[in-house]
Order: sequence, then structure tokens, then C-alpha cells
Amino acid sequence: MLHRILRSIVEVFKQGTSASLTLFKVMIPIVFAVRLLQEFDLIRLLADPLGPVMRLVGLPPEMGLVWATALLNNIYSGMIVFLSLVENAPITEAQATVLGVMVLIAHGLPVELSIARKSGPRLFFQGLSRVGGALLLGWLLSQIYTNFDLLQGPANVLLQPEAGTGPVPWGPWILDQAVNLISIYGIILALVGIMRILEAVGVINLANRLLRPLLRIIGIGPKASAITVVGLTLGLSYGGGLIIHGARSGEIDRRDVFYSLTLMGVCHSLVEDTFLLVMLGGHLSGLLWGRLFYSLFFVALLVQLVRYLPGRFCDRFFWGPPESKGA
Repeated sequence: MLHRILRSIVEVFKQGTSASLTLFKVMIPIVFAVRLLQEFDLIRLLADPLGPVMRLVGLPPEMGLVWATALLNNIYSGMIVFLSLVENAPITEAQATVLGVMVLIAHGLPVELSIARKSGPRLFFQGLSRVGGALLLGWLLSQIYTNFDLLQGPANVLLQPEAGTGPVPWGPWILDQAVNLISIYGIILALVGIMRILEAVGVINLANRLLRPLLRIIGIGPKASAITVVGLTLGLSYGGGLIIHGARSGEIDRRDVFYSLTLMGVCHSLVEDTFLLVMLGGHLSGLLWGRLFYSLFFVALLVQLVRYLPGRFCDRFFWGPPESKGA
């Protein structure tokens, strides 16, 4: 019995370490590249053309800098920019919700798209589904809130900008990134261990049976369902790290990888990230429910459309040929 437990622990460390190293090979170079873009203030080159796009979804043009920062970096960076702008450019609760939804669907693209690419799905479609989905859902919510006169009061921003907030020096920044990587490694190890325990006691099988009707509609197979739940609740880095391992080991079919990552891409970290944007004045009607319903509908519709497309087309533009795991 003790020998079996020790062997399981060793296997958890091996699997978790393998998934983490694969993930870190993607994350580390891109994190440094984005830092350099910030250092030389090059993110504004992307922000300037986003002014007209912001007007399209009913937002002030200067909010384009918030989305551009989040697109290239992460939600926290976008929040810092937002807090520095909102005092001079106050927005309504509806506008805060629209901006929050766009940030939640499309952020951290250099890292998160690379995670998707390592798993097999084509880079272009994953990027298009996220940026296009952010704009589409942002526009739809803007129309609904405006036409039905909803959430038109001032946004209740619970956070306040810190005085003197500016770029973090390189030394503390590198230390912060190292701590983040260690945290991700620990969480992935814990997730691998928990999933093995849940599988051993039959919880995974029970969850799969309960979710099977919804999964059948969405098009995600049972082997990818548990990882998809991880991504939806905790985030794409954690779910993506596990799904890279599953895709490369051949445990998960490439179509399931594609559908799972597409769903996780447009709707992940439902708890933490949603809470963060609520603190910036957003409303759960869009940040949580609108995003969740849109994501489920989008992937379900995608599954139906794919059935009518030639296999070669799907191999080329969606999930890649069987012999290739890259884009």
C-alpha cells in the first residue's frame, strides 16, 4: 500500500513537472518580450488604432490603451492603466461592464495563444475567436444596455490608484515573475494530484456522466472535460498546461483539444478574473453570465458548423493534421 502511494506521488511530480516545464518554455520568453514593449512604451502603437474600435462598442477612445495593455500583457496591467485614466474619464457601469468583458475574453494573448499553439490548434483561429468574440460580445452588450437604459449610472470603482504608480524596476519585476512561476508550478502539481484522487474515487467519471449532455452539445469529449473545468474556473495557464500534456501524450483527441481550448480561451478564470473586473465597476450580468452564455453558444455553434466542413480545411485552419502538433 505504501509503495503504491509513493509511486503515485512520484508520477504526480513527473506529470506536473513535465506539464509545467512545457508551459514555462512558452511563457518565459514572451513575458520578457512584453516587458520590453512596456519599457519602450510601444504598447501605445497598438492602442492608438483602437480609438475607433472603442467608439464602436460605446467606450471613450482612451480606453483603447486599457485594452491594448491587457491584450499584450495581462488583466492586472490593464487594471493599472484603467485606474490611471478613470479619474479624468469617468464611465458608466454599462461601459465598465463592456470594457471588462472585452478584457476578460481577450487578454495576455502572446502567452495564452502560444499555450494553445503548443497543444495543436491553429494560432490564427484562436486569436480571431478571442479578439472577434471580445468585440462582438462588447458590441452586443453595449446595444442591450443602451437600448434598454440599463446600468447607465456611474461605475462604482472599488479600487483606487496608488500614488506614484509606475513601471516596476527590473529587479523586483524578475523576482515577482519567479514567484509567479513557482506558484503556477505548485498549483499544477496540486491539480494533477487532485485529479488523480478524484479519478481514483470515481468523482471524475460521475462528473463526466452529469456533464455529458452539455458536453455532447458543445463537442468536448469526456477525457478533456475535467481539464476544461479547470480552465474555466482557474484559468487558461493551469488548464492549458494540463491540456498540453494530454495532447502531446495522445490521451486527448485533437478535436477535443481544439474545442476545449476554444472554450477556455473565450471563457476562463470565471471566479478570480470576474471578481477583479467587478471591483472596477463592472456588472455580473455581462462579466459572468453574458460571457458564459456567449462562450457555450459560440462553441456549440462551432461544433455544428465544423460538421459541414471538409477534413482538410479543418486540419489546415482549426486543429492541425494528426502528425503535427504545431501551427
